[in-house]
Amino acid sequence: MRGTALADSVSQARTAKVREDDAGQRIDNYLMRVLHGVPRGRVYSMLRRGEVRINGGRAKPHRRLVVGDQVRIPPVRGADAAPSVSASKRARSEVEASIWYEDDHILVLDKPAGMAVHGGSGIGLGLIEVLRGCRPAVARLELVHRLDRDTSGVLLVAKRRSALVELHGQLRAAAMSKQYLALVAGRWPTSLRAVELPLEVNERYGSERIVRVKAGGKVSRTHFSVVQRYERTTLVRAEPVTGRTHQIRVHAAHFGHPILGDPKYATAPPPIELKRMFLHASRLGFHHPATQQWMEFEVPLPGALAGVLDAQAADARAPEAP
Repeated sequence: MRGTALADSVSQARTAKVREDDAGQRIDNYLMRVLHGVPRGRVYSMLRRGEVRINGGRAKPHRRLVVGDQVRIPPVRGADAAPSVSASKRARSEVEASIWYEDDHILVLDKPAGMAVHGGSGIGLGLIEVLRGCRPAVARLELVHRLDRDTSGVLLVAKRRSALVELHGQLRAAAMSKQYLALVAGRWPTSLRAVELPLEVNERYGSERIVRVKAGGKVSRTHFSVVQRYERTTLVRAEPVTGRTHQIRVHAAHFGHPILGDPKYATAPPPIELKRMFLHASRLGFHHPATQQWMEFEVPLPGALAGVLDAQAADARAPEAP
């Protein structure tokens, strides 16, 4: 089993020297790659407890590696490693069908709702693990950014380390354009356009993450605009300037207009029937990491969400009963 073999191979602490190919990568992502098969929660536990060291000092999850760093990787017991799981034929077919664009440097997908982007915390395989199974000849496949499990839409994957570094640079410089469509409760104020709030991530119930607006938290910015109003809801376009965890969801809920179907931040039942959270990554624009050509991808709302809007529009047109 792959997981058992991995655990045996790192039964003793070891030190790895960071090569040029790994420079600029966050330590948490680096560990999840080199300790393939170890659950995400266990990796973060190692970091919190100070088991991982960089040049002799404790390493925080967001620490970025530089060439020549000496990384102490702690021993991993057999119980820590997840058993090998192969993606089902259905999962591979679903991921293959979601690919919109592919070349030697990047992959662009339309992620289905309900599929986590990576495994861990009770999830055997995520989209990236399934994708690696679909592309065994590709030496490296890494998520450029992430989408929540319940969010659908455009997702970017790098096929080379150089592409990942270049695209992460665009994210840090806010040079990448991201747009989401969200259906929120109530009448979103036209004047509420630029939202800037400090956010803090709290972990509750194991690895479950809850984000709150809190003074001293990380600054987060989102631009909102009204697309369409309905009787009890509003379709808004959200453009995140920063990329904080659950940013759009928390910003919308903070002003009393939670995203419909949001299991964490909507405190009341949705005013209309809905089977999933209405949040869709509709558009992504970026400079190609090799050619620097501007590329933009727009994916339509999935049928389930488009049907919700059609039903609301039909209700608005229906004549009142005599």
